[in-house]
Amino acid sequence: MSQTATPSEPAAAASANGKGKLALYWAASCGGCDIAVLALNEKILDVAAAFDIVFWPVAVDAKVRDVEAMEAGAIDVCLFNGGIRTSEQEYMAHLLRKKSKVLVAFGSCASEGCIPGLANLSSRELVFRTVYHDTPSTENPQSVRPQRETQVPEGTLHLPLFYDSVRTLDQTVPVDYFLPGCPPEAERIWDAVAAIVEGKLPEPGSVIGADTSVCDECKRKRSEKRIQQFKRTWQVLPDAETCLLEQGLLCCGIATRAGCGARCPEVNSPCIGCYGPNNDVKDYGTRLMSALASVIDSNDPEEVDRIIREGIPDPVGSFYRFSLAASSLRRRKLAARETAQT
Repeated sequence: MSQTATPSEPAAAASANGKGKLALYWAASCGGCDIAVLALNEKILDVAAAFDIVFWPVAVDAKVRDVEAMEAGAIDVCLFNGGIRTSEQEYMAHLLRKKSKVLVAFGSCASEGCIPGLANLSSRELVFRTVYHDTPSTENPQSVRPQRETQVPEGTLHLPLFYDSVRTLDQTVPVDYFLPGCPPEAERIWDAVAAIVEGKLPEPGSVIGADTSVCDECKRKRSEKRIQQFKRTWQVLPDAETCLLEQGLLCCGIATRAGCGARCPEVNSPCIGCYGPNNDVKDYGTRLMSALASVIDSNDPEEVDRIIREGIPDPVGSFYRFSLAASSLRRRKLAARETAQT
């Protein structure tokens, strides 16, 4: 269940030089959100003028013990990207929640689970078996796997616990705001920074961004949608001006929050849904399936089943590519041997 924090004062000047304190953290994600911050280009100087970056492991030499030593609420804003896959990431989520006045689920992984969340289709045992044993390129005759503790001459080495499921940030700690995208576009990052600095944030628990759909940003021509066949992107060279969904391509723009500028359709590629659901949508995949069901040109259940089966061979990967961890779907109860610590 989503957790949101109680209202707090945004970005009070906490440093001796009058600047606020900013932290950024990277959990279970690809790191693209950290790179996206640099896409602010010259506006990164405005961020530096407003904040001292006190913790950003990928870019700043600050230690976890430095954060642990801070008073509660000492950090004005924390942009936390990535889901929660390990015990270390869970610890950092709780630590940064305690130390931050404003905690932002930054990007799709923190907000919805994103691509790492698709691993929830498998158990931890299956993930480890695939990574360390079963792939054609893996050579591991001694069946070596990571262990929680390993004894070496210098002492005991410790690794975080690899959890069986990926969780979103707000499934772990209360979150103040959400900034969607994989990654968020630089313009949306700047909108969030400006809102924080100017004290113009929406109600706690809100998504910082638009509440329209990608279709509203898309410049393609649209008419009545009557789909008789879904096509894979490699099967067709689409017309550059007509709605991609009307051409039979699975374009998720009809169910996806605006904010990206419809950049994928702009380059003749269908929207894949990385900006997540609009407000009041409880389950993104259900919303997308409902929208697509309304445009299939058939009332014959068998024909509808064939159209979906042939054109969308991976329904979970298509409808829940970014949102499986945040969705209503849950795995079956795992056998005890699958949930045992590795």
